[in-house]
Amino acid sequence: MPARTNYGIDFDKQSISDTDVRGKKILLRCDFNIPLDRDTGAVTDDGRIIAALPTIRYLLDQGAAVIACSHLGRPGGVLSPEFSLKVVGERLTELLGKPVKISRDAIGEDSRRLAASLQPGEIMLLENLRFYPGEELNDPEFARALAALADVFVEDAFGSVHRAHASIEGVSHFLPAVAGFLLEQELRHIGGALENPKPPFIAILGGSKVSDKIGVIDNLLDKADTLIIGGGMAYTFLKARDGSIGSSLCENDRLQYARDMLVKAQRLGVRLLLPVDSLVAQRPDNSLNPDVVNSYNIPDDMMALDIGPKAANEFVSVIKDAGTVIWNGPMGIFELPKYSNGTRMVAIAMTDPHIVSIVGGGDSAAAIRQFGLEGRVTHVSTGGGATLEFLEGRELPGVACLLDKPGRAEV
Repeated sequence: MPARTNYGIDFDKQSISDTDVRGKKILLRCDFNIPLDRDTGAVTDDGRIIAALPTIRYLLDQGAAVIACSHLGRPGGVLSPEFSLKVVGERLTELLGKPVKISRDAIGEDSRRLAASLQPGEIMLLENLRFYPGEELNDPEFARALAALADVFVEDAFGSVHRAHASIEGVSHFLPAVAGFLLEQELRHIGGALENPKPPFIAILGGSKVSDKIGVIDNLLDKADTLIIGGGMAYTFLKARDGSIGSSLCENDRLQYARDMLVKAQRLGVRLLLPVDSLVAQRPDNSLNPDVVNSYNIPDDMMALDIGPKAANEFVSVIKDAGTVIWNGPMGIFELPKYSNGTRMVAIAMTDPHIVSIVGGGDSAAAIRQFGLEGRVTHVSTGGGATLEFLEGRELPGVACLLDKPGRAEV
């Protein structure tokens, strides 16, 4: 039986290492949705391209012909030159040290011609999938046209697997579908941490809103030994405990939910930690000198912008004693130096080599990179929404459609 989390997600999927790809044409779904300079159109961060290289190089070295595809931006189903993947193809050519043939379309005459002539060890890149309405609509005919270019589908865009789009789920109805190395790594690390964590298991959640992480909180309370809540979302919980939080961020419509989760934690014997002190100022302005106050007694004209030093030290102490830690969401406005200390201390604590440390994408991943710590944690997720939905236990369409282990795929 394939491995399944307590939330019902099958994550033990066949990958390219289970599959004979030699001489096959591979439709490879990558996540090349990268930031571009608004004025010049140049690539400003090629991290997602670099993340795809191990899968691409393996396939090429194994004698496969690779037809890479991705979306970029939100062109709304119409051809928009500013969202062309041409610049991505040029950067990929530089990184691979070999030419990448760039198609002028995704399912038209040019892509069919290039795909038909593609030889083992060669790579091409289709034009932006979201130039076609059928991509986001998961239109079967669009998916069929993509699938017709190849023999095998390889899913490697973890950041998009929560979307039931044609290039994510639809093509699996026409081609055998397996995971690339990037997706396989995400499933192994996050799925393994959820299913069989090295104890004690600590979950850290931050960010601005409780509403963004309702399902995550509810699910992790069933798994974690300790749940740490920081960032703006902590102040909804503090107010739910009758704290005076000043003008700090608070979702008043989530106060009852917060109370319910506090009761659930107590019932399950889960330690739920909130910041005992906070760094406050009248507004998020790096030129102001913040004060440190008790989190339950924040002055009316002040707002919390970071956890305080006592809270940071308490959180670090708990992390240091952990076996497994999953962290998603910063402790404060870490982009401003005066309010970055809480997030920095948590990030540094995550680098303890004795801890299985999973950083759950988004702002947490950005913080790890900002502090120069990316290579010192077990895993930094490439997903945003996909990571959150994985932590919630939702079925991910781009994972559910892949072939299950064990055994080699017959393709």
